[in-house]
Amino acid sequence: MNAPIIAARPALLGTRPGVRSVTVWLSAGLIVLGLLFHLEIAAAVTVWISSTAYNHCFLVLPIVAYLVWDRRETLRGMRPVPVPLAALAGIPVALVWLAAERLGIMEGRQLAAISFVELLFLAVLGWRLSWALAGPLLYLYFLVPFGDFLTPSLQDFTTYFVRVGLNLLNIPVFIDGYTIEIPQGSFYIAEACAGLRFLIASIAFGALYALVMYRSPLRRSLFLLASLAVPVIANGLRALGIVVLGNILGSAQAAATDHVLYGWLFFSIVIVILIALGLPFREDQKRADPAPNRAESHGRMPHPHILRAAVLAVAAVCLVAAISPAVATVLHPRSDMIQAAASPLDFGPGCTAAPDSPRTPLRDIRSGTRRIVCDGLVLQVKMVVLSPRVTAAPLFAREREMSASLQSEEGIQSSWIPAAAGQPRTWRLLSNPELSSAMAAAMWVDGQPTQPGMSVRRHLAWTSLMGARVAPVLITVTPEVDWSQLTVEKRRDVEHRLAKVLQGWPDMTIQVRRIAART
Repeated sequence: MNAPIIAARPALLGTRPGVRSVTVWLSAGLIVLGLLFHLEIAAAVTVWISSTAYNHCFLVLPIVAYLVWDRRETLRGMRPVPVPLAALAGIPVALVWLAAERLGIMEGRQLAAISFVELLFLAVLGWRLSWALAGPLLYLYFLVPFGDFLTPSLQDFTTYFVRVGLNLLNIPVFIDGYTIEIPQGSFYIAEACAGLRFLIASIAFGALYALVMYRSPLRRSLFLLASLAVPVIANGLRALGIVVLGNILGSAQAAATDHVLYGWLFFSIVIVILIALGLPFREDQKRADPAPNRAESHGRMPHPHILRAAVLAVAAVCLVAAISPAVATVLHPRSDMIQAAASPLDFGPGCTAAPDSPRTPLRDIRSGTRRIVCDGLVLQVKMVVLSPRVTAAPLFAREREMSASLQSEEGIQSSWIPAAAGQPRTWRLLSNPELSSAMAAAMWVDGQPTQPGMSVRRHLAWTSLMGARVAPVLITVTPEVDWSQLTVEKRRDVEHRLAKVLQGWPDMTIQVRRIAART
């Protein structure tokens, strides 16, 4: 009766060399995937550095390493059983990557890249070992700076939360969009105040806490749901508290000072409370050492067919992953961005050319820049004409570049400038309260004024393949004033004068369509 047990003991000790034997091929596959998706990696790291909402991403790989180490007893006695056919699951992932590339959605490309990493582990390690590592492997998705699309919804919720809270407290309030006005002043629910950074950090922490402290899928799911709900509600309370504090102090500006710092302190307290509430339900006892898989364990070194299967699995996954980047490379020359100098625009009789300024960039083939004077206001007009086959990514990247002077941690506020009678809305006012600066921007796609959105991305994805009758055009109009020296009233006066000037210009859509059609 004891013979089978004694015979199984050497097999148990010989399982780790089986894992190590495929490590080289697994590492080679990761290197190939890194080369294929190096643009996605570079874009992610850039966001990690520049955005406080994603600084925690630098900790994801160390956390994954810890989670793997924490499961060392469970992994003992398990050996890789490669599944090369799992690479076929990468075909829909490749299609998703290609669709995201055409739509200009970097987060979609990054999610697809991480999915190929997950698929590589599955194909090389096999179902049983991958399932044992499911927690650490799924945590890799936190490497993707994902979630910016939630910002408008979070702004809506926070604004609604503040409205309800002020009504319950009988504090007079008038709300227009994301602007909240009380007798003591006005507040704006900016993108940085929407609570995205709190939400992302809470989900990442909640997932780690659930993986370490709980074993039951139900308890893990419930704690993750709490990690989703708590930061959203906490941010609403933070915003409400700042407005109420402004009412008490009699000054909105005094209450809003260091509001981001107050938010992190309040959020930290809430997370501590969340941890305390979750502790009584902990299940972090050590896992039982599973019985070795005798069907997968025989001898200290893996059977040669296991190594062959691992090599085949790595090759298959990398080959499938390379399909979409190869297709995108073929399509890229057709949709590459070409920028042309702005052709003369008619700004109407009320505008005249302004003398060149040392601060004005020289006009070149990449960007047309003109300085004009309208109604006593000096304006810098930049116009860029792009390729008719351009995709959304370079178009929006160019738009961000043209509005780079407004970029900051608070984000850019966007609102439509009322159009002249009988004219469609064309110009958006881009402003940043933190920098107290503003500019007007307009985008024409297929000869029609539009704004960034999924419908525009889909249209550009189609025209990048089939071509368009007219090229996309971007125009920005920036008042040349010293914003730092202007009071709030004078800044609003400049914005009002800018809107009046734009409303008085001749039909820009007709001019832009004519210029873009020639390009």
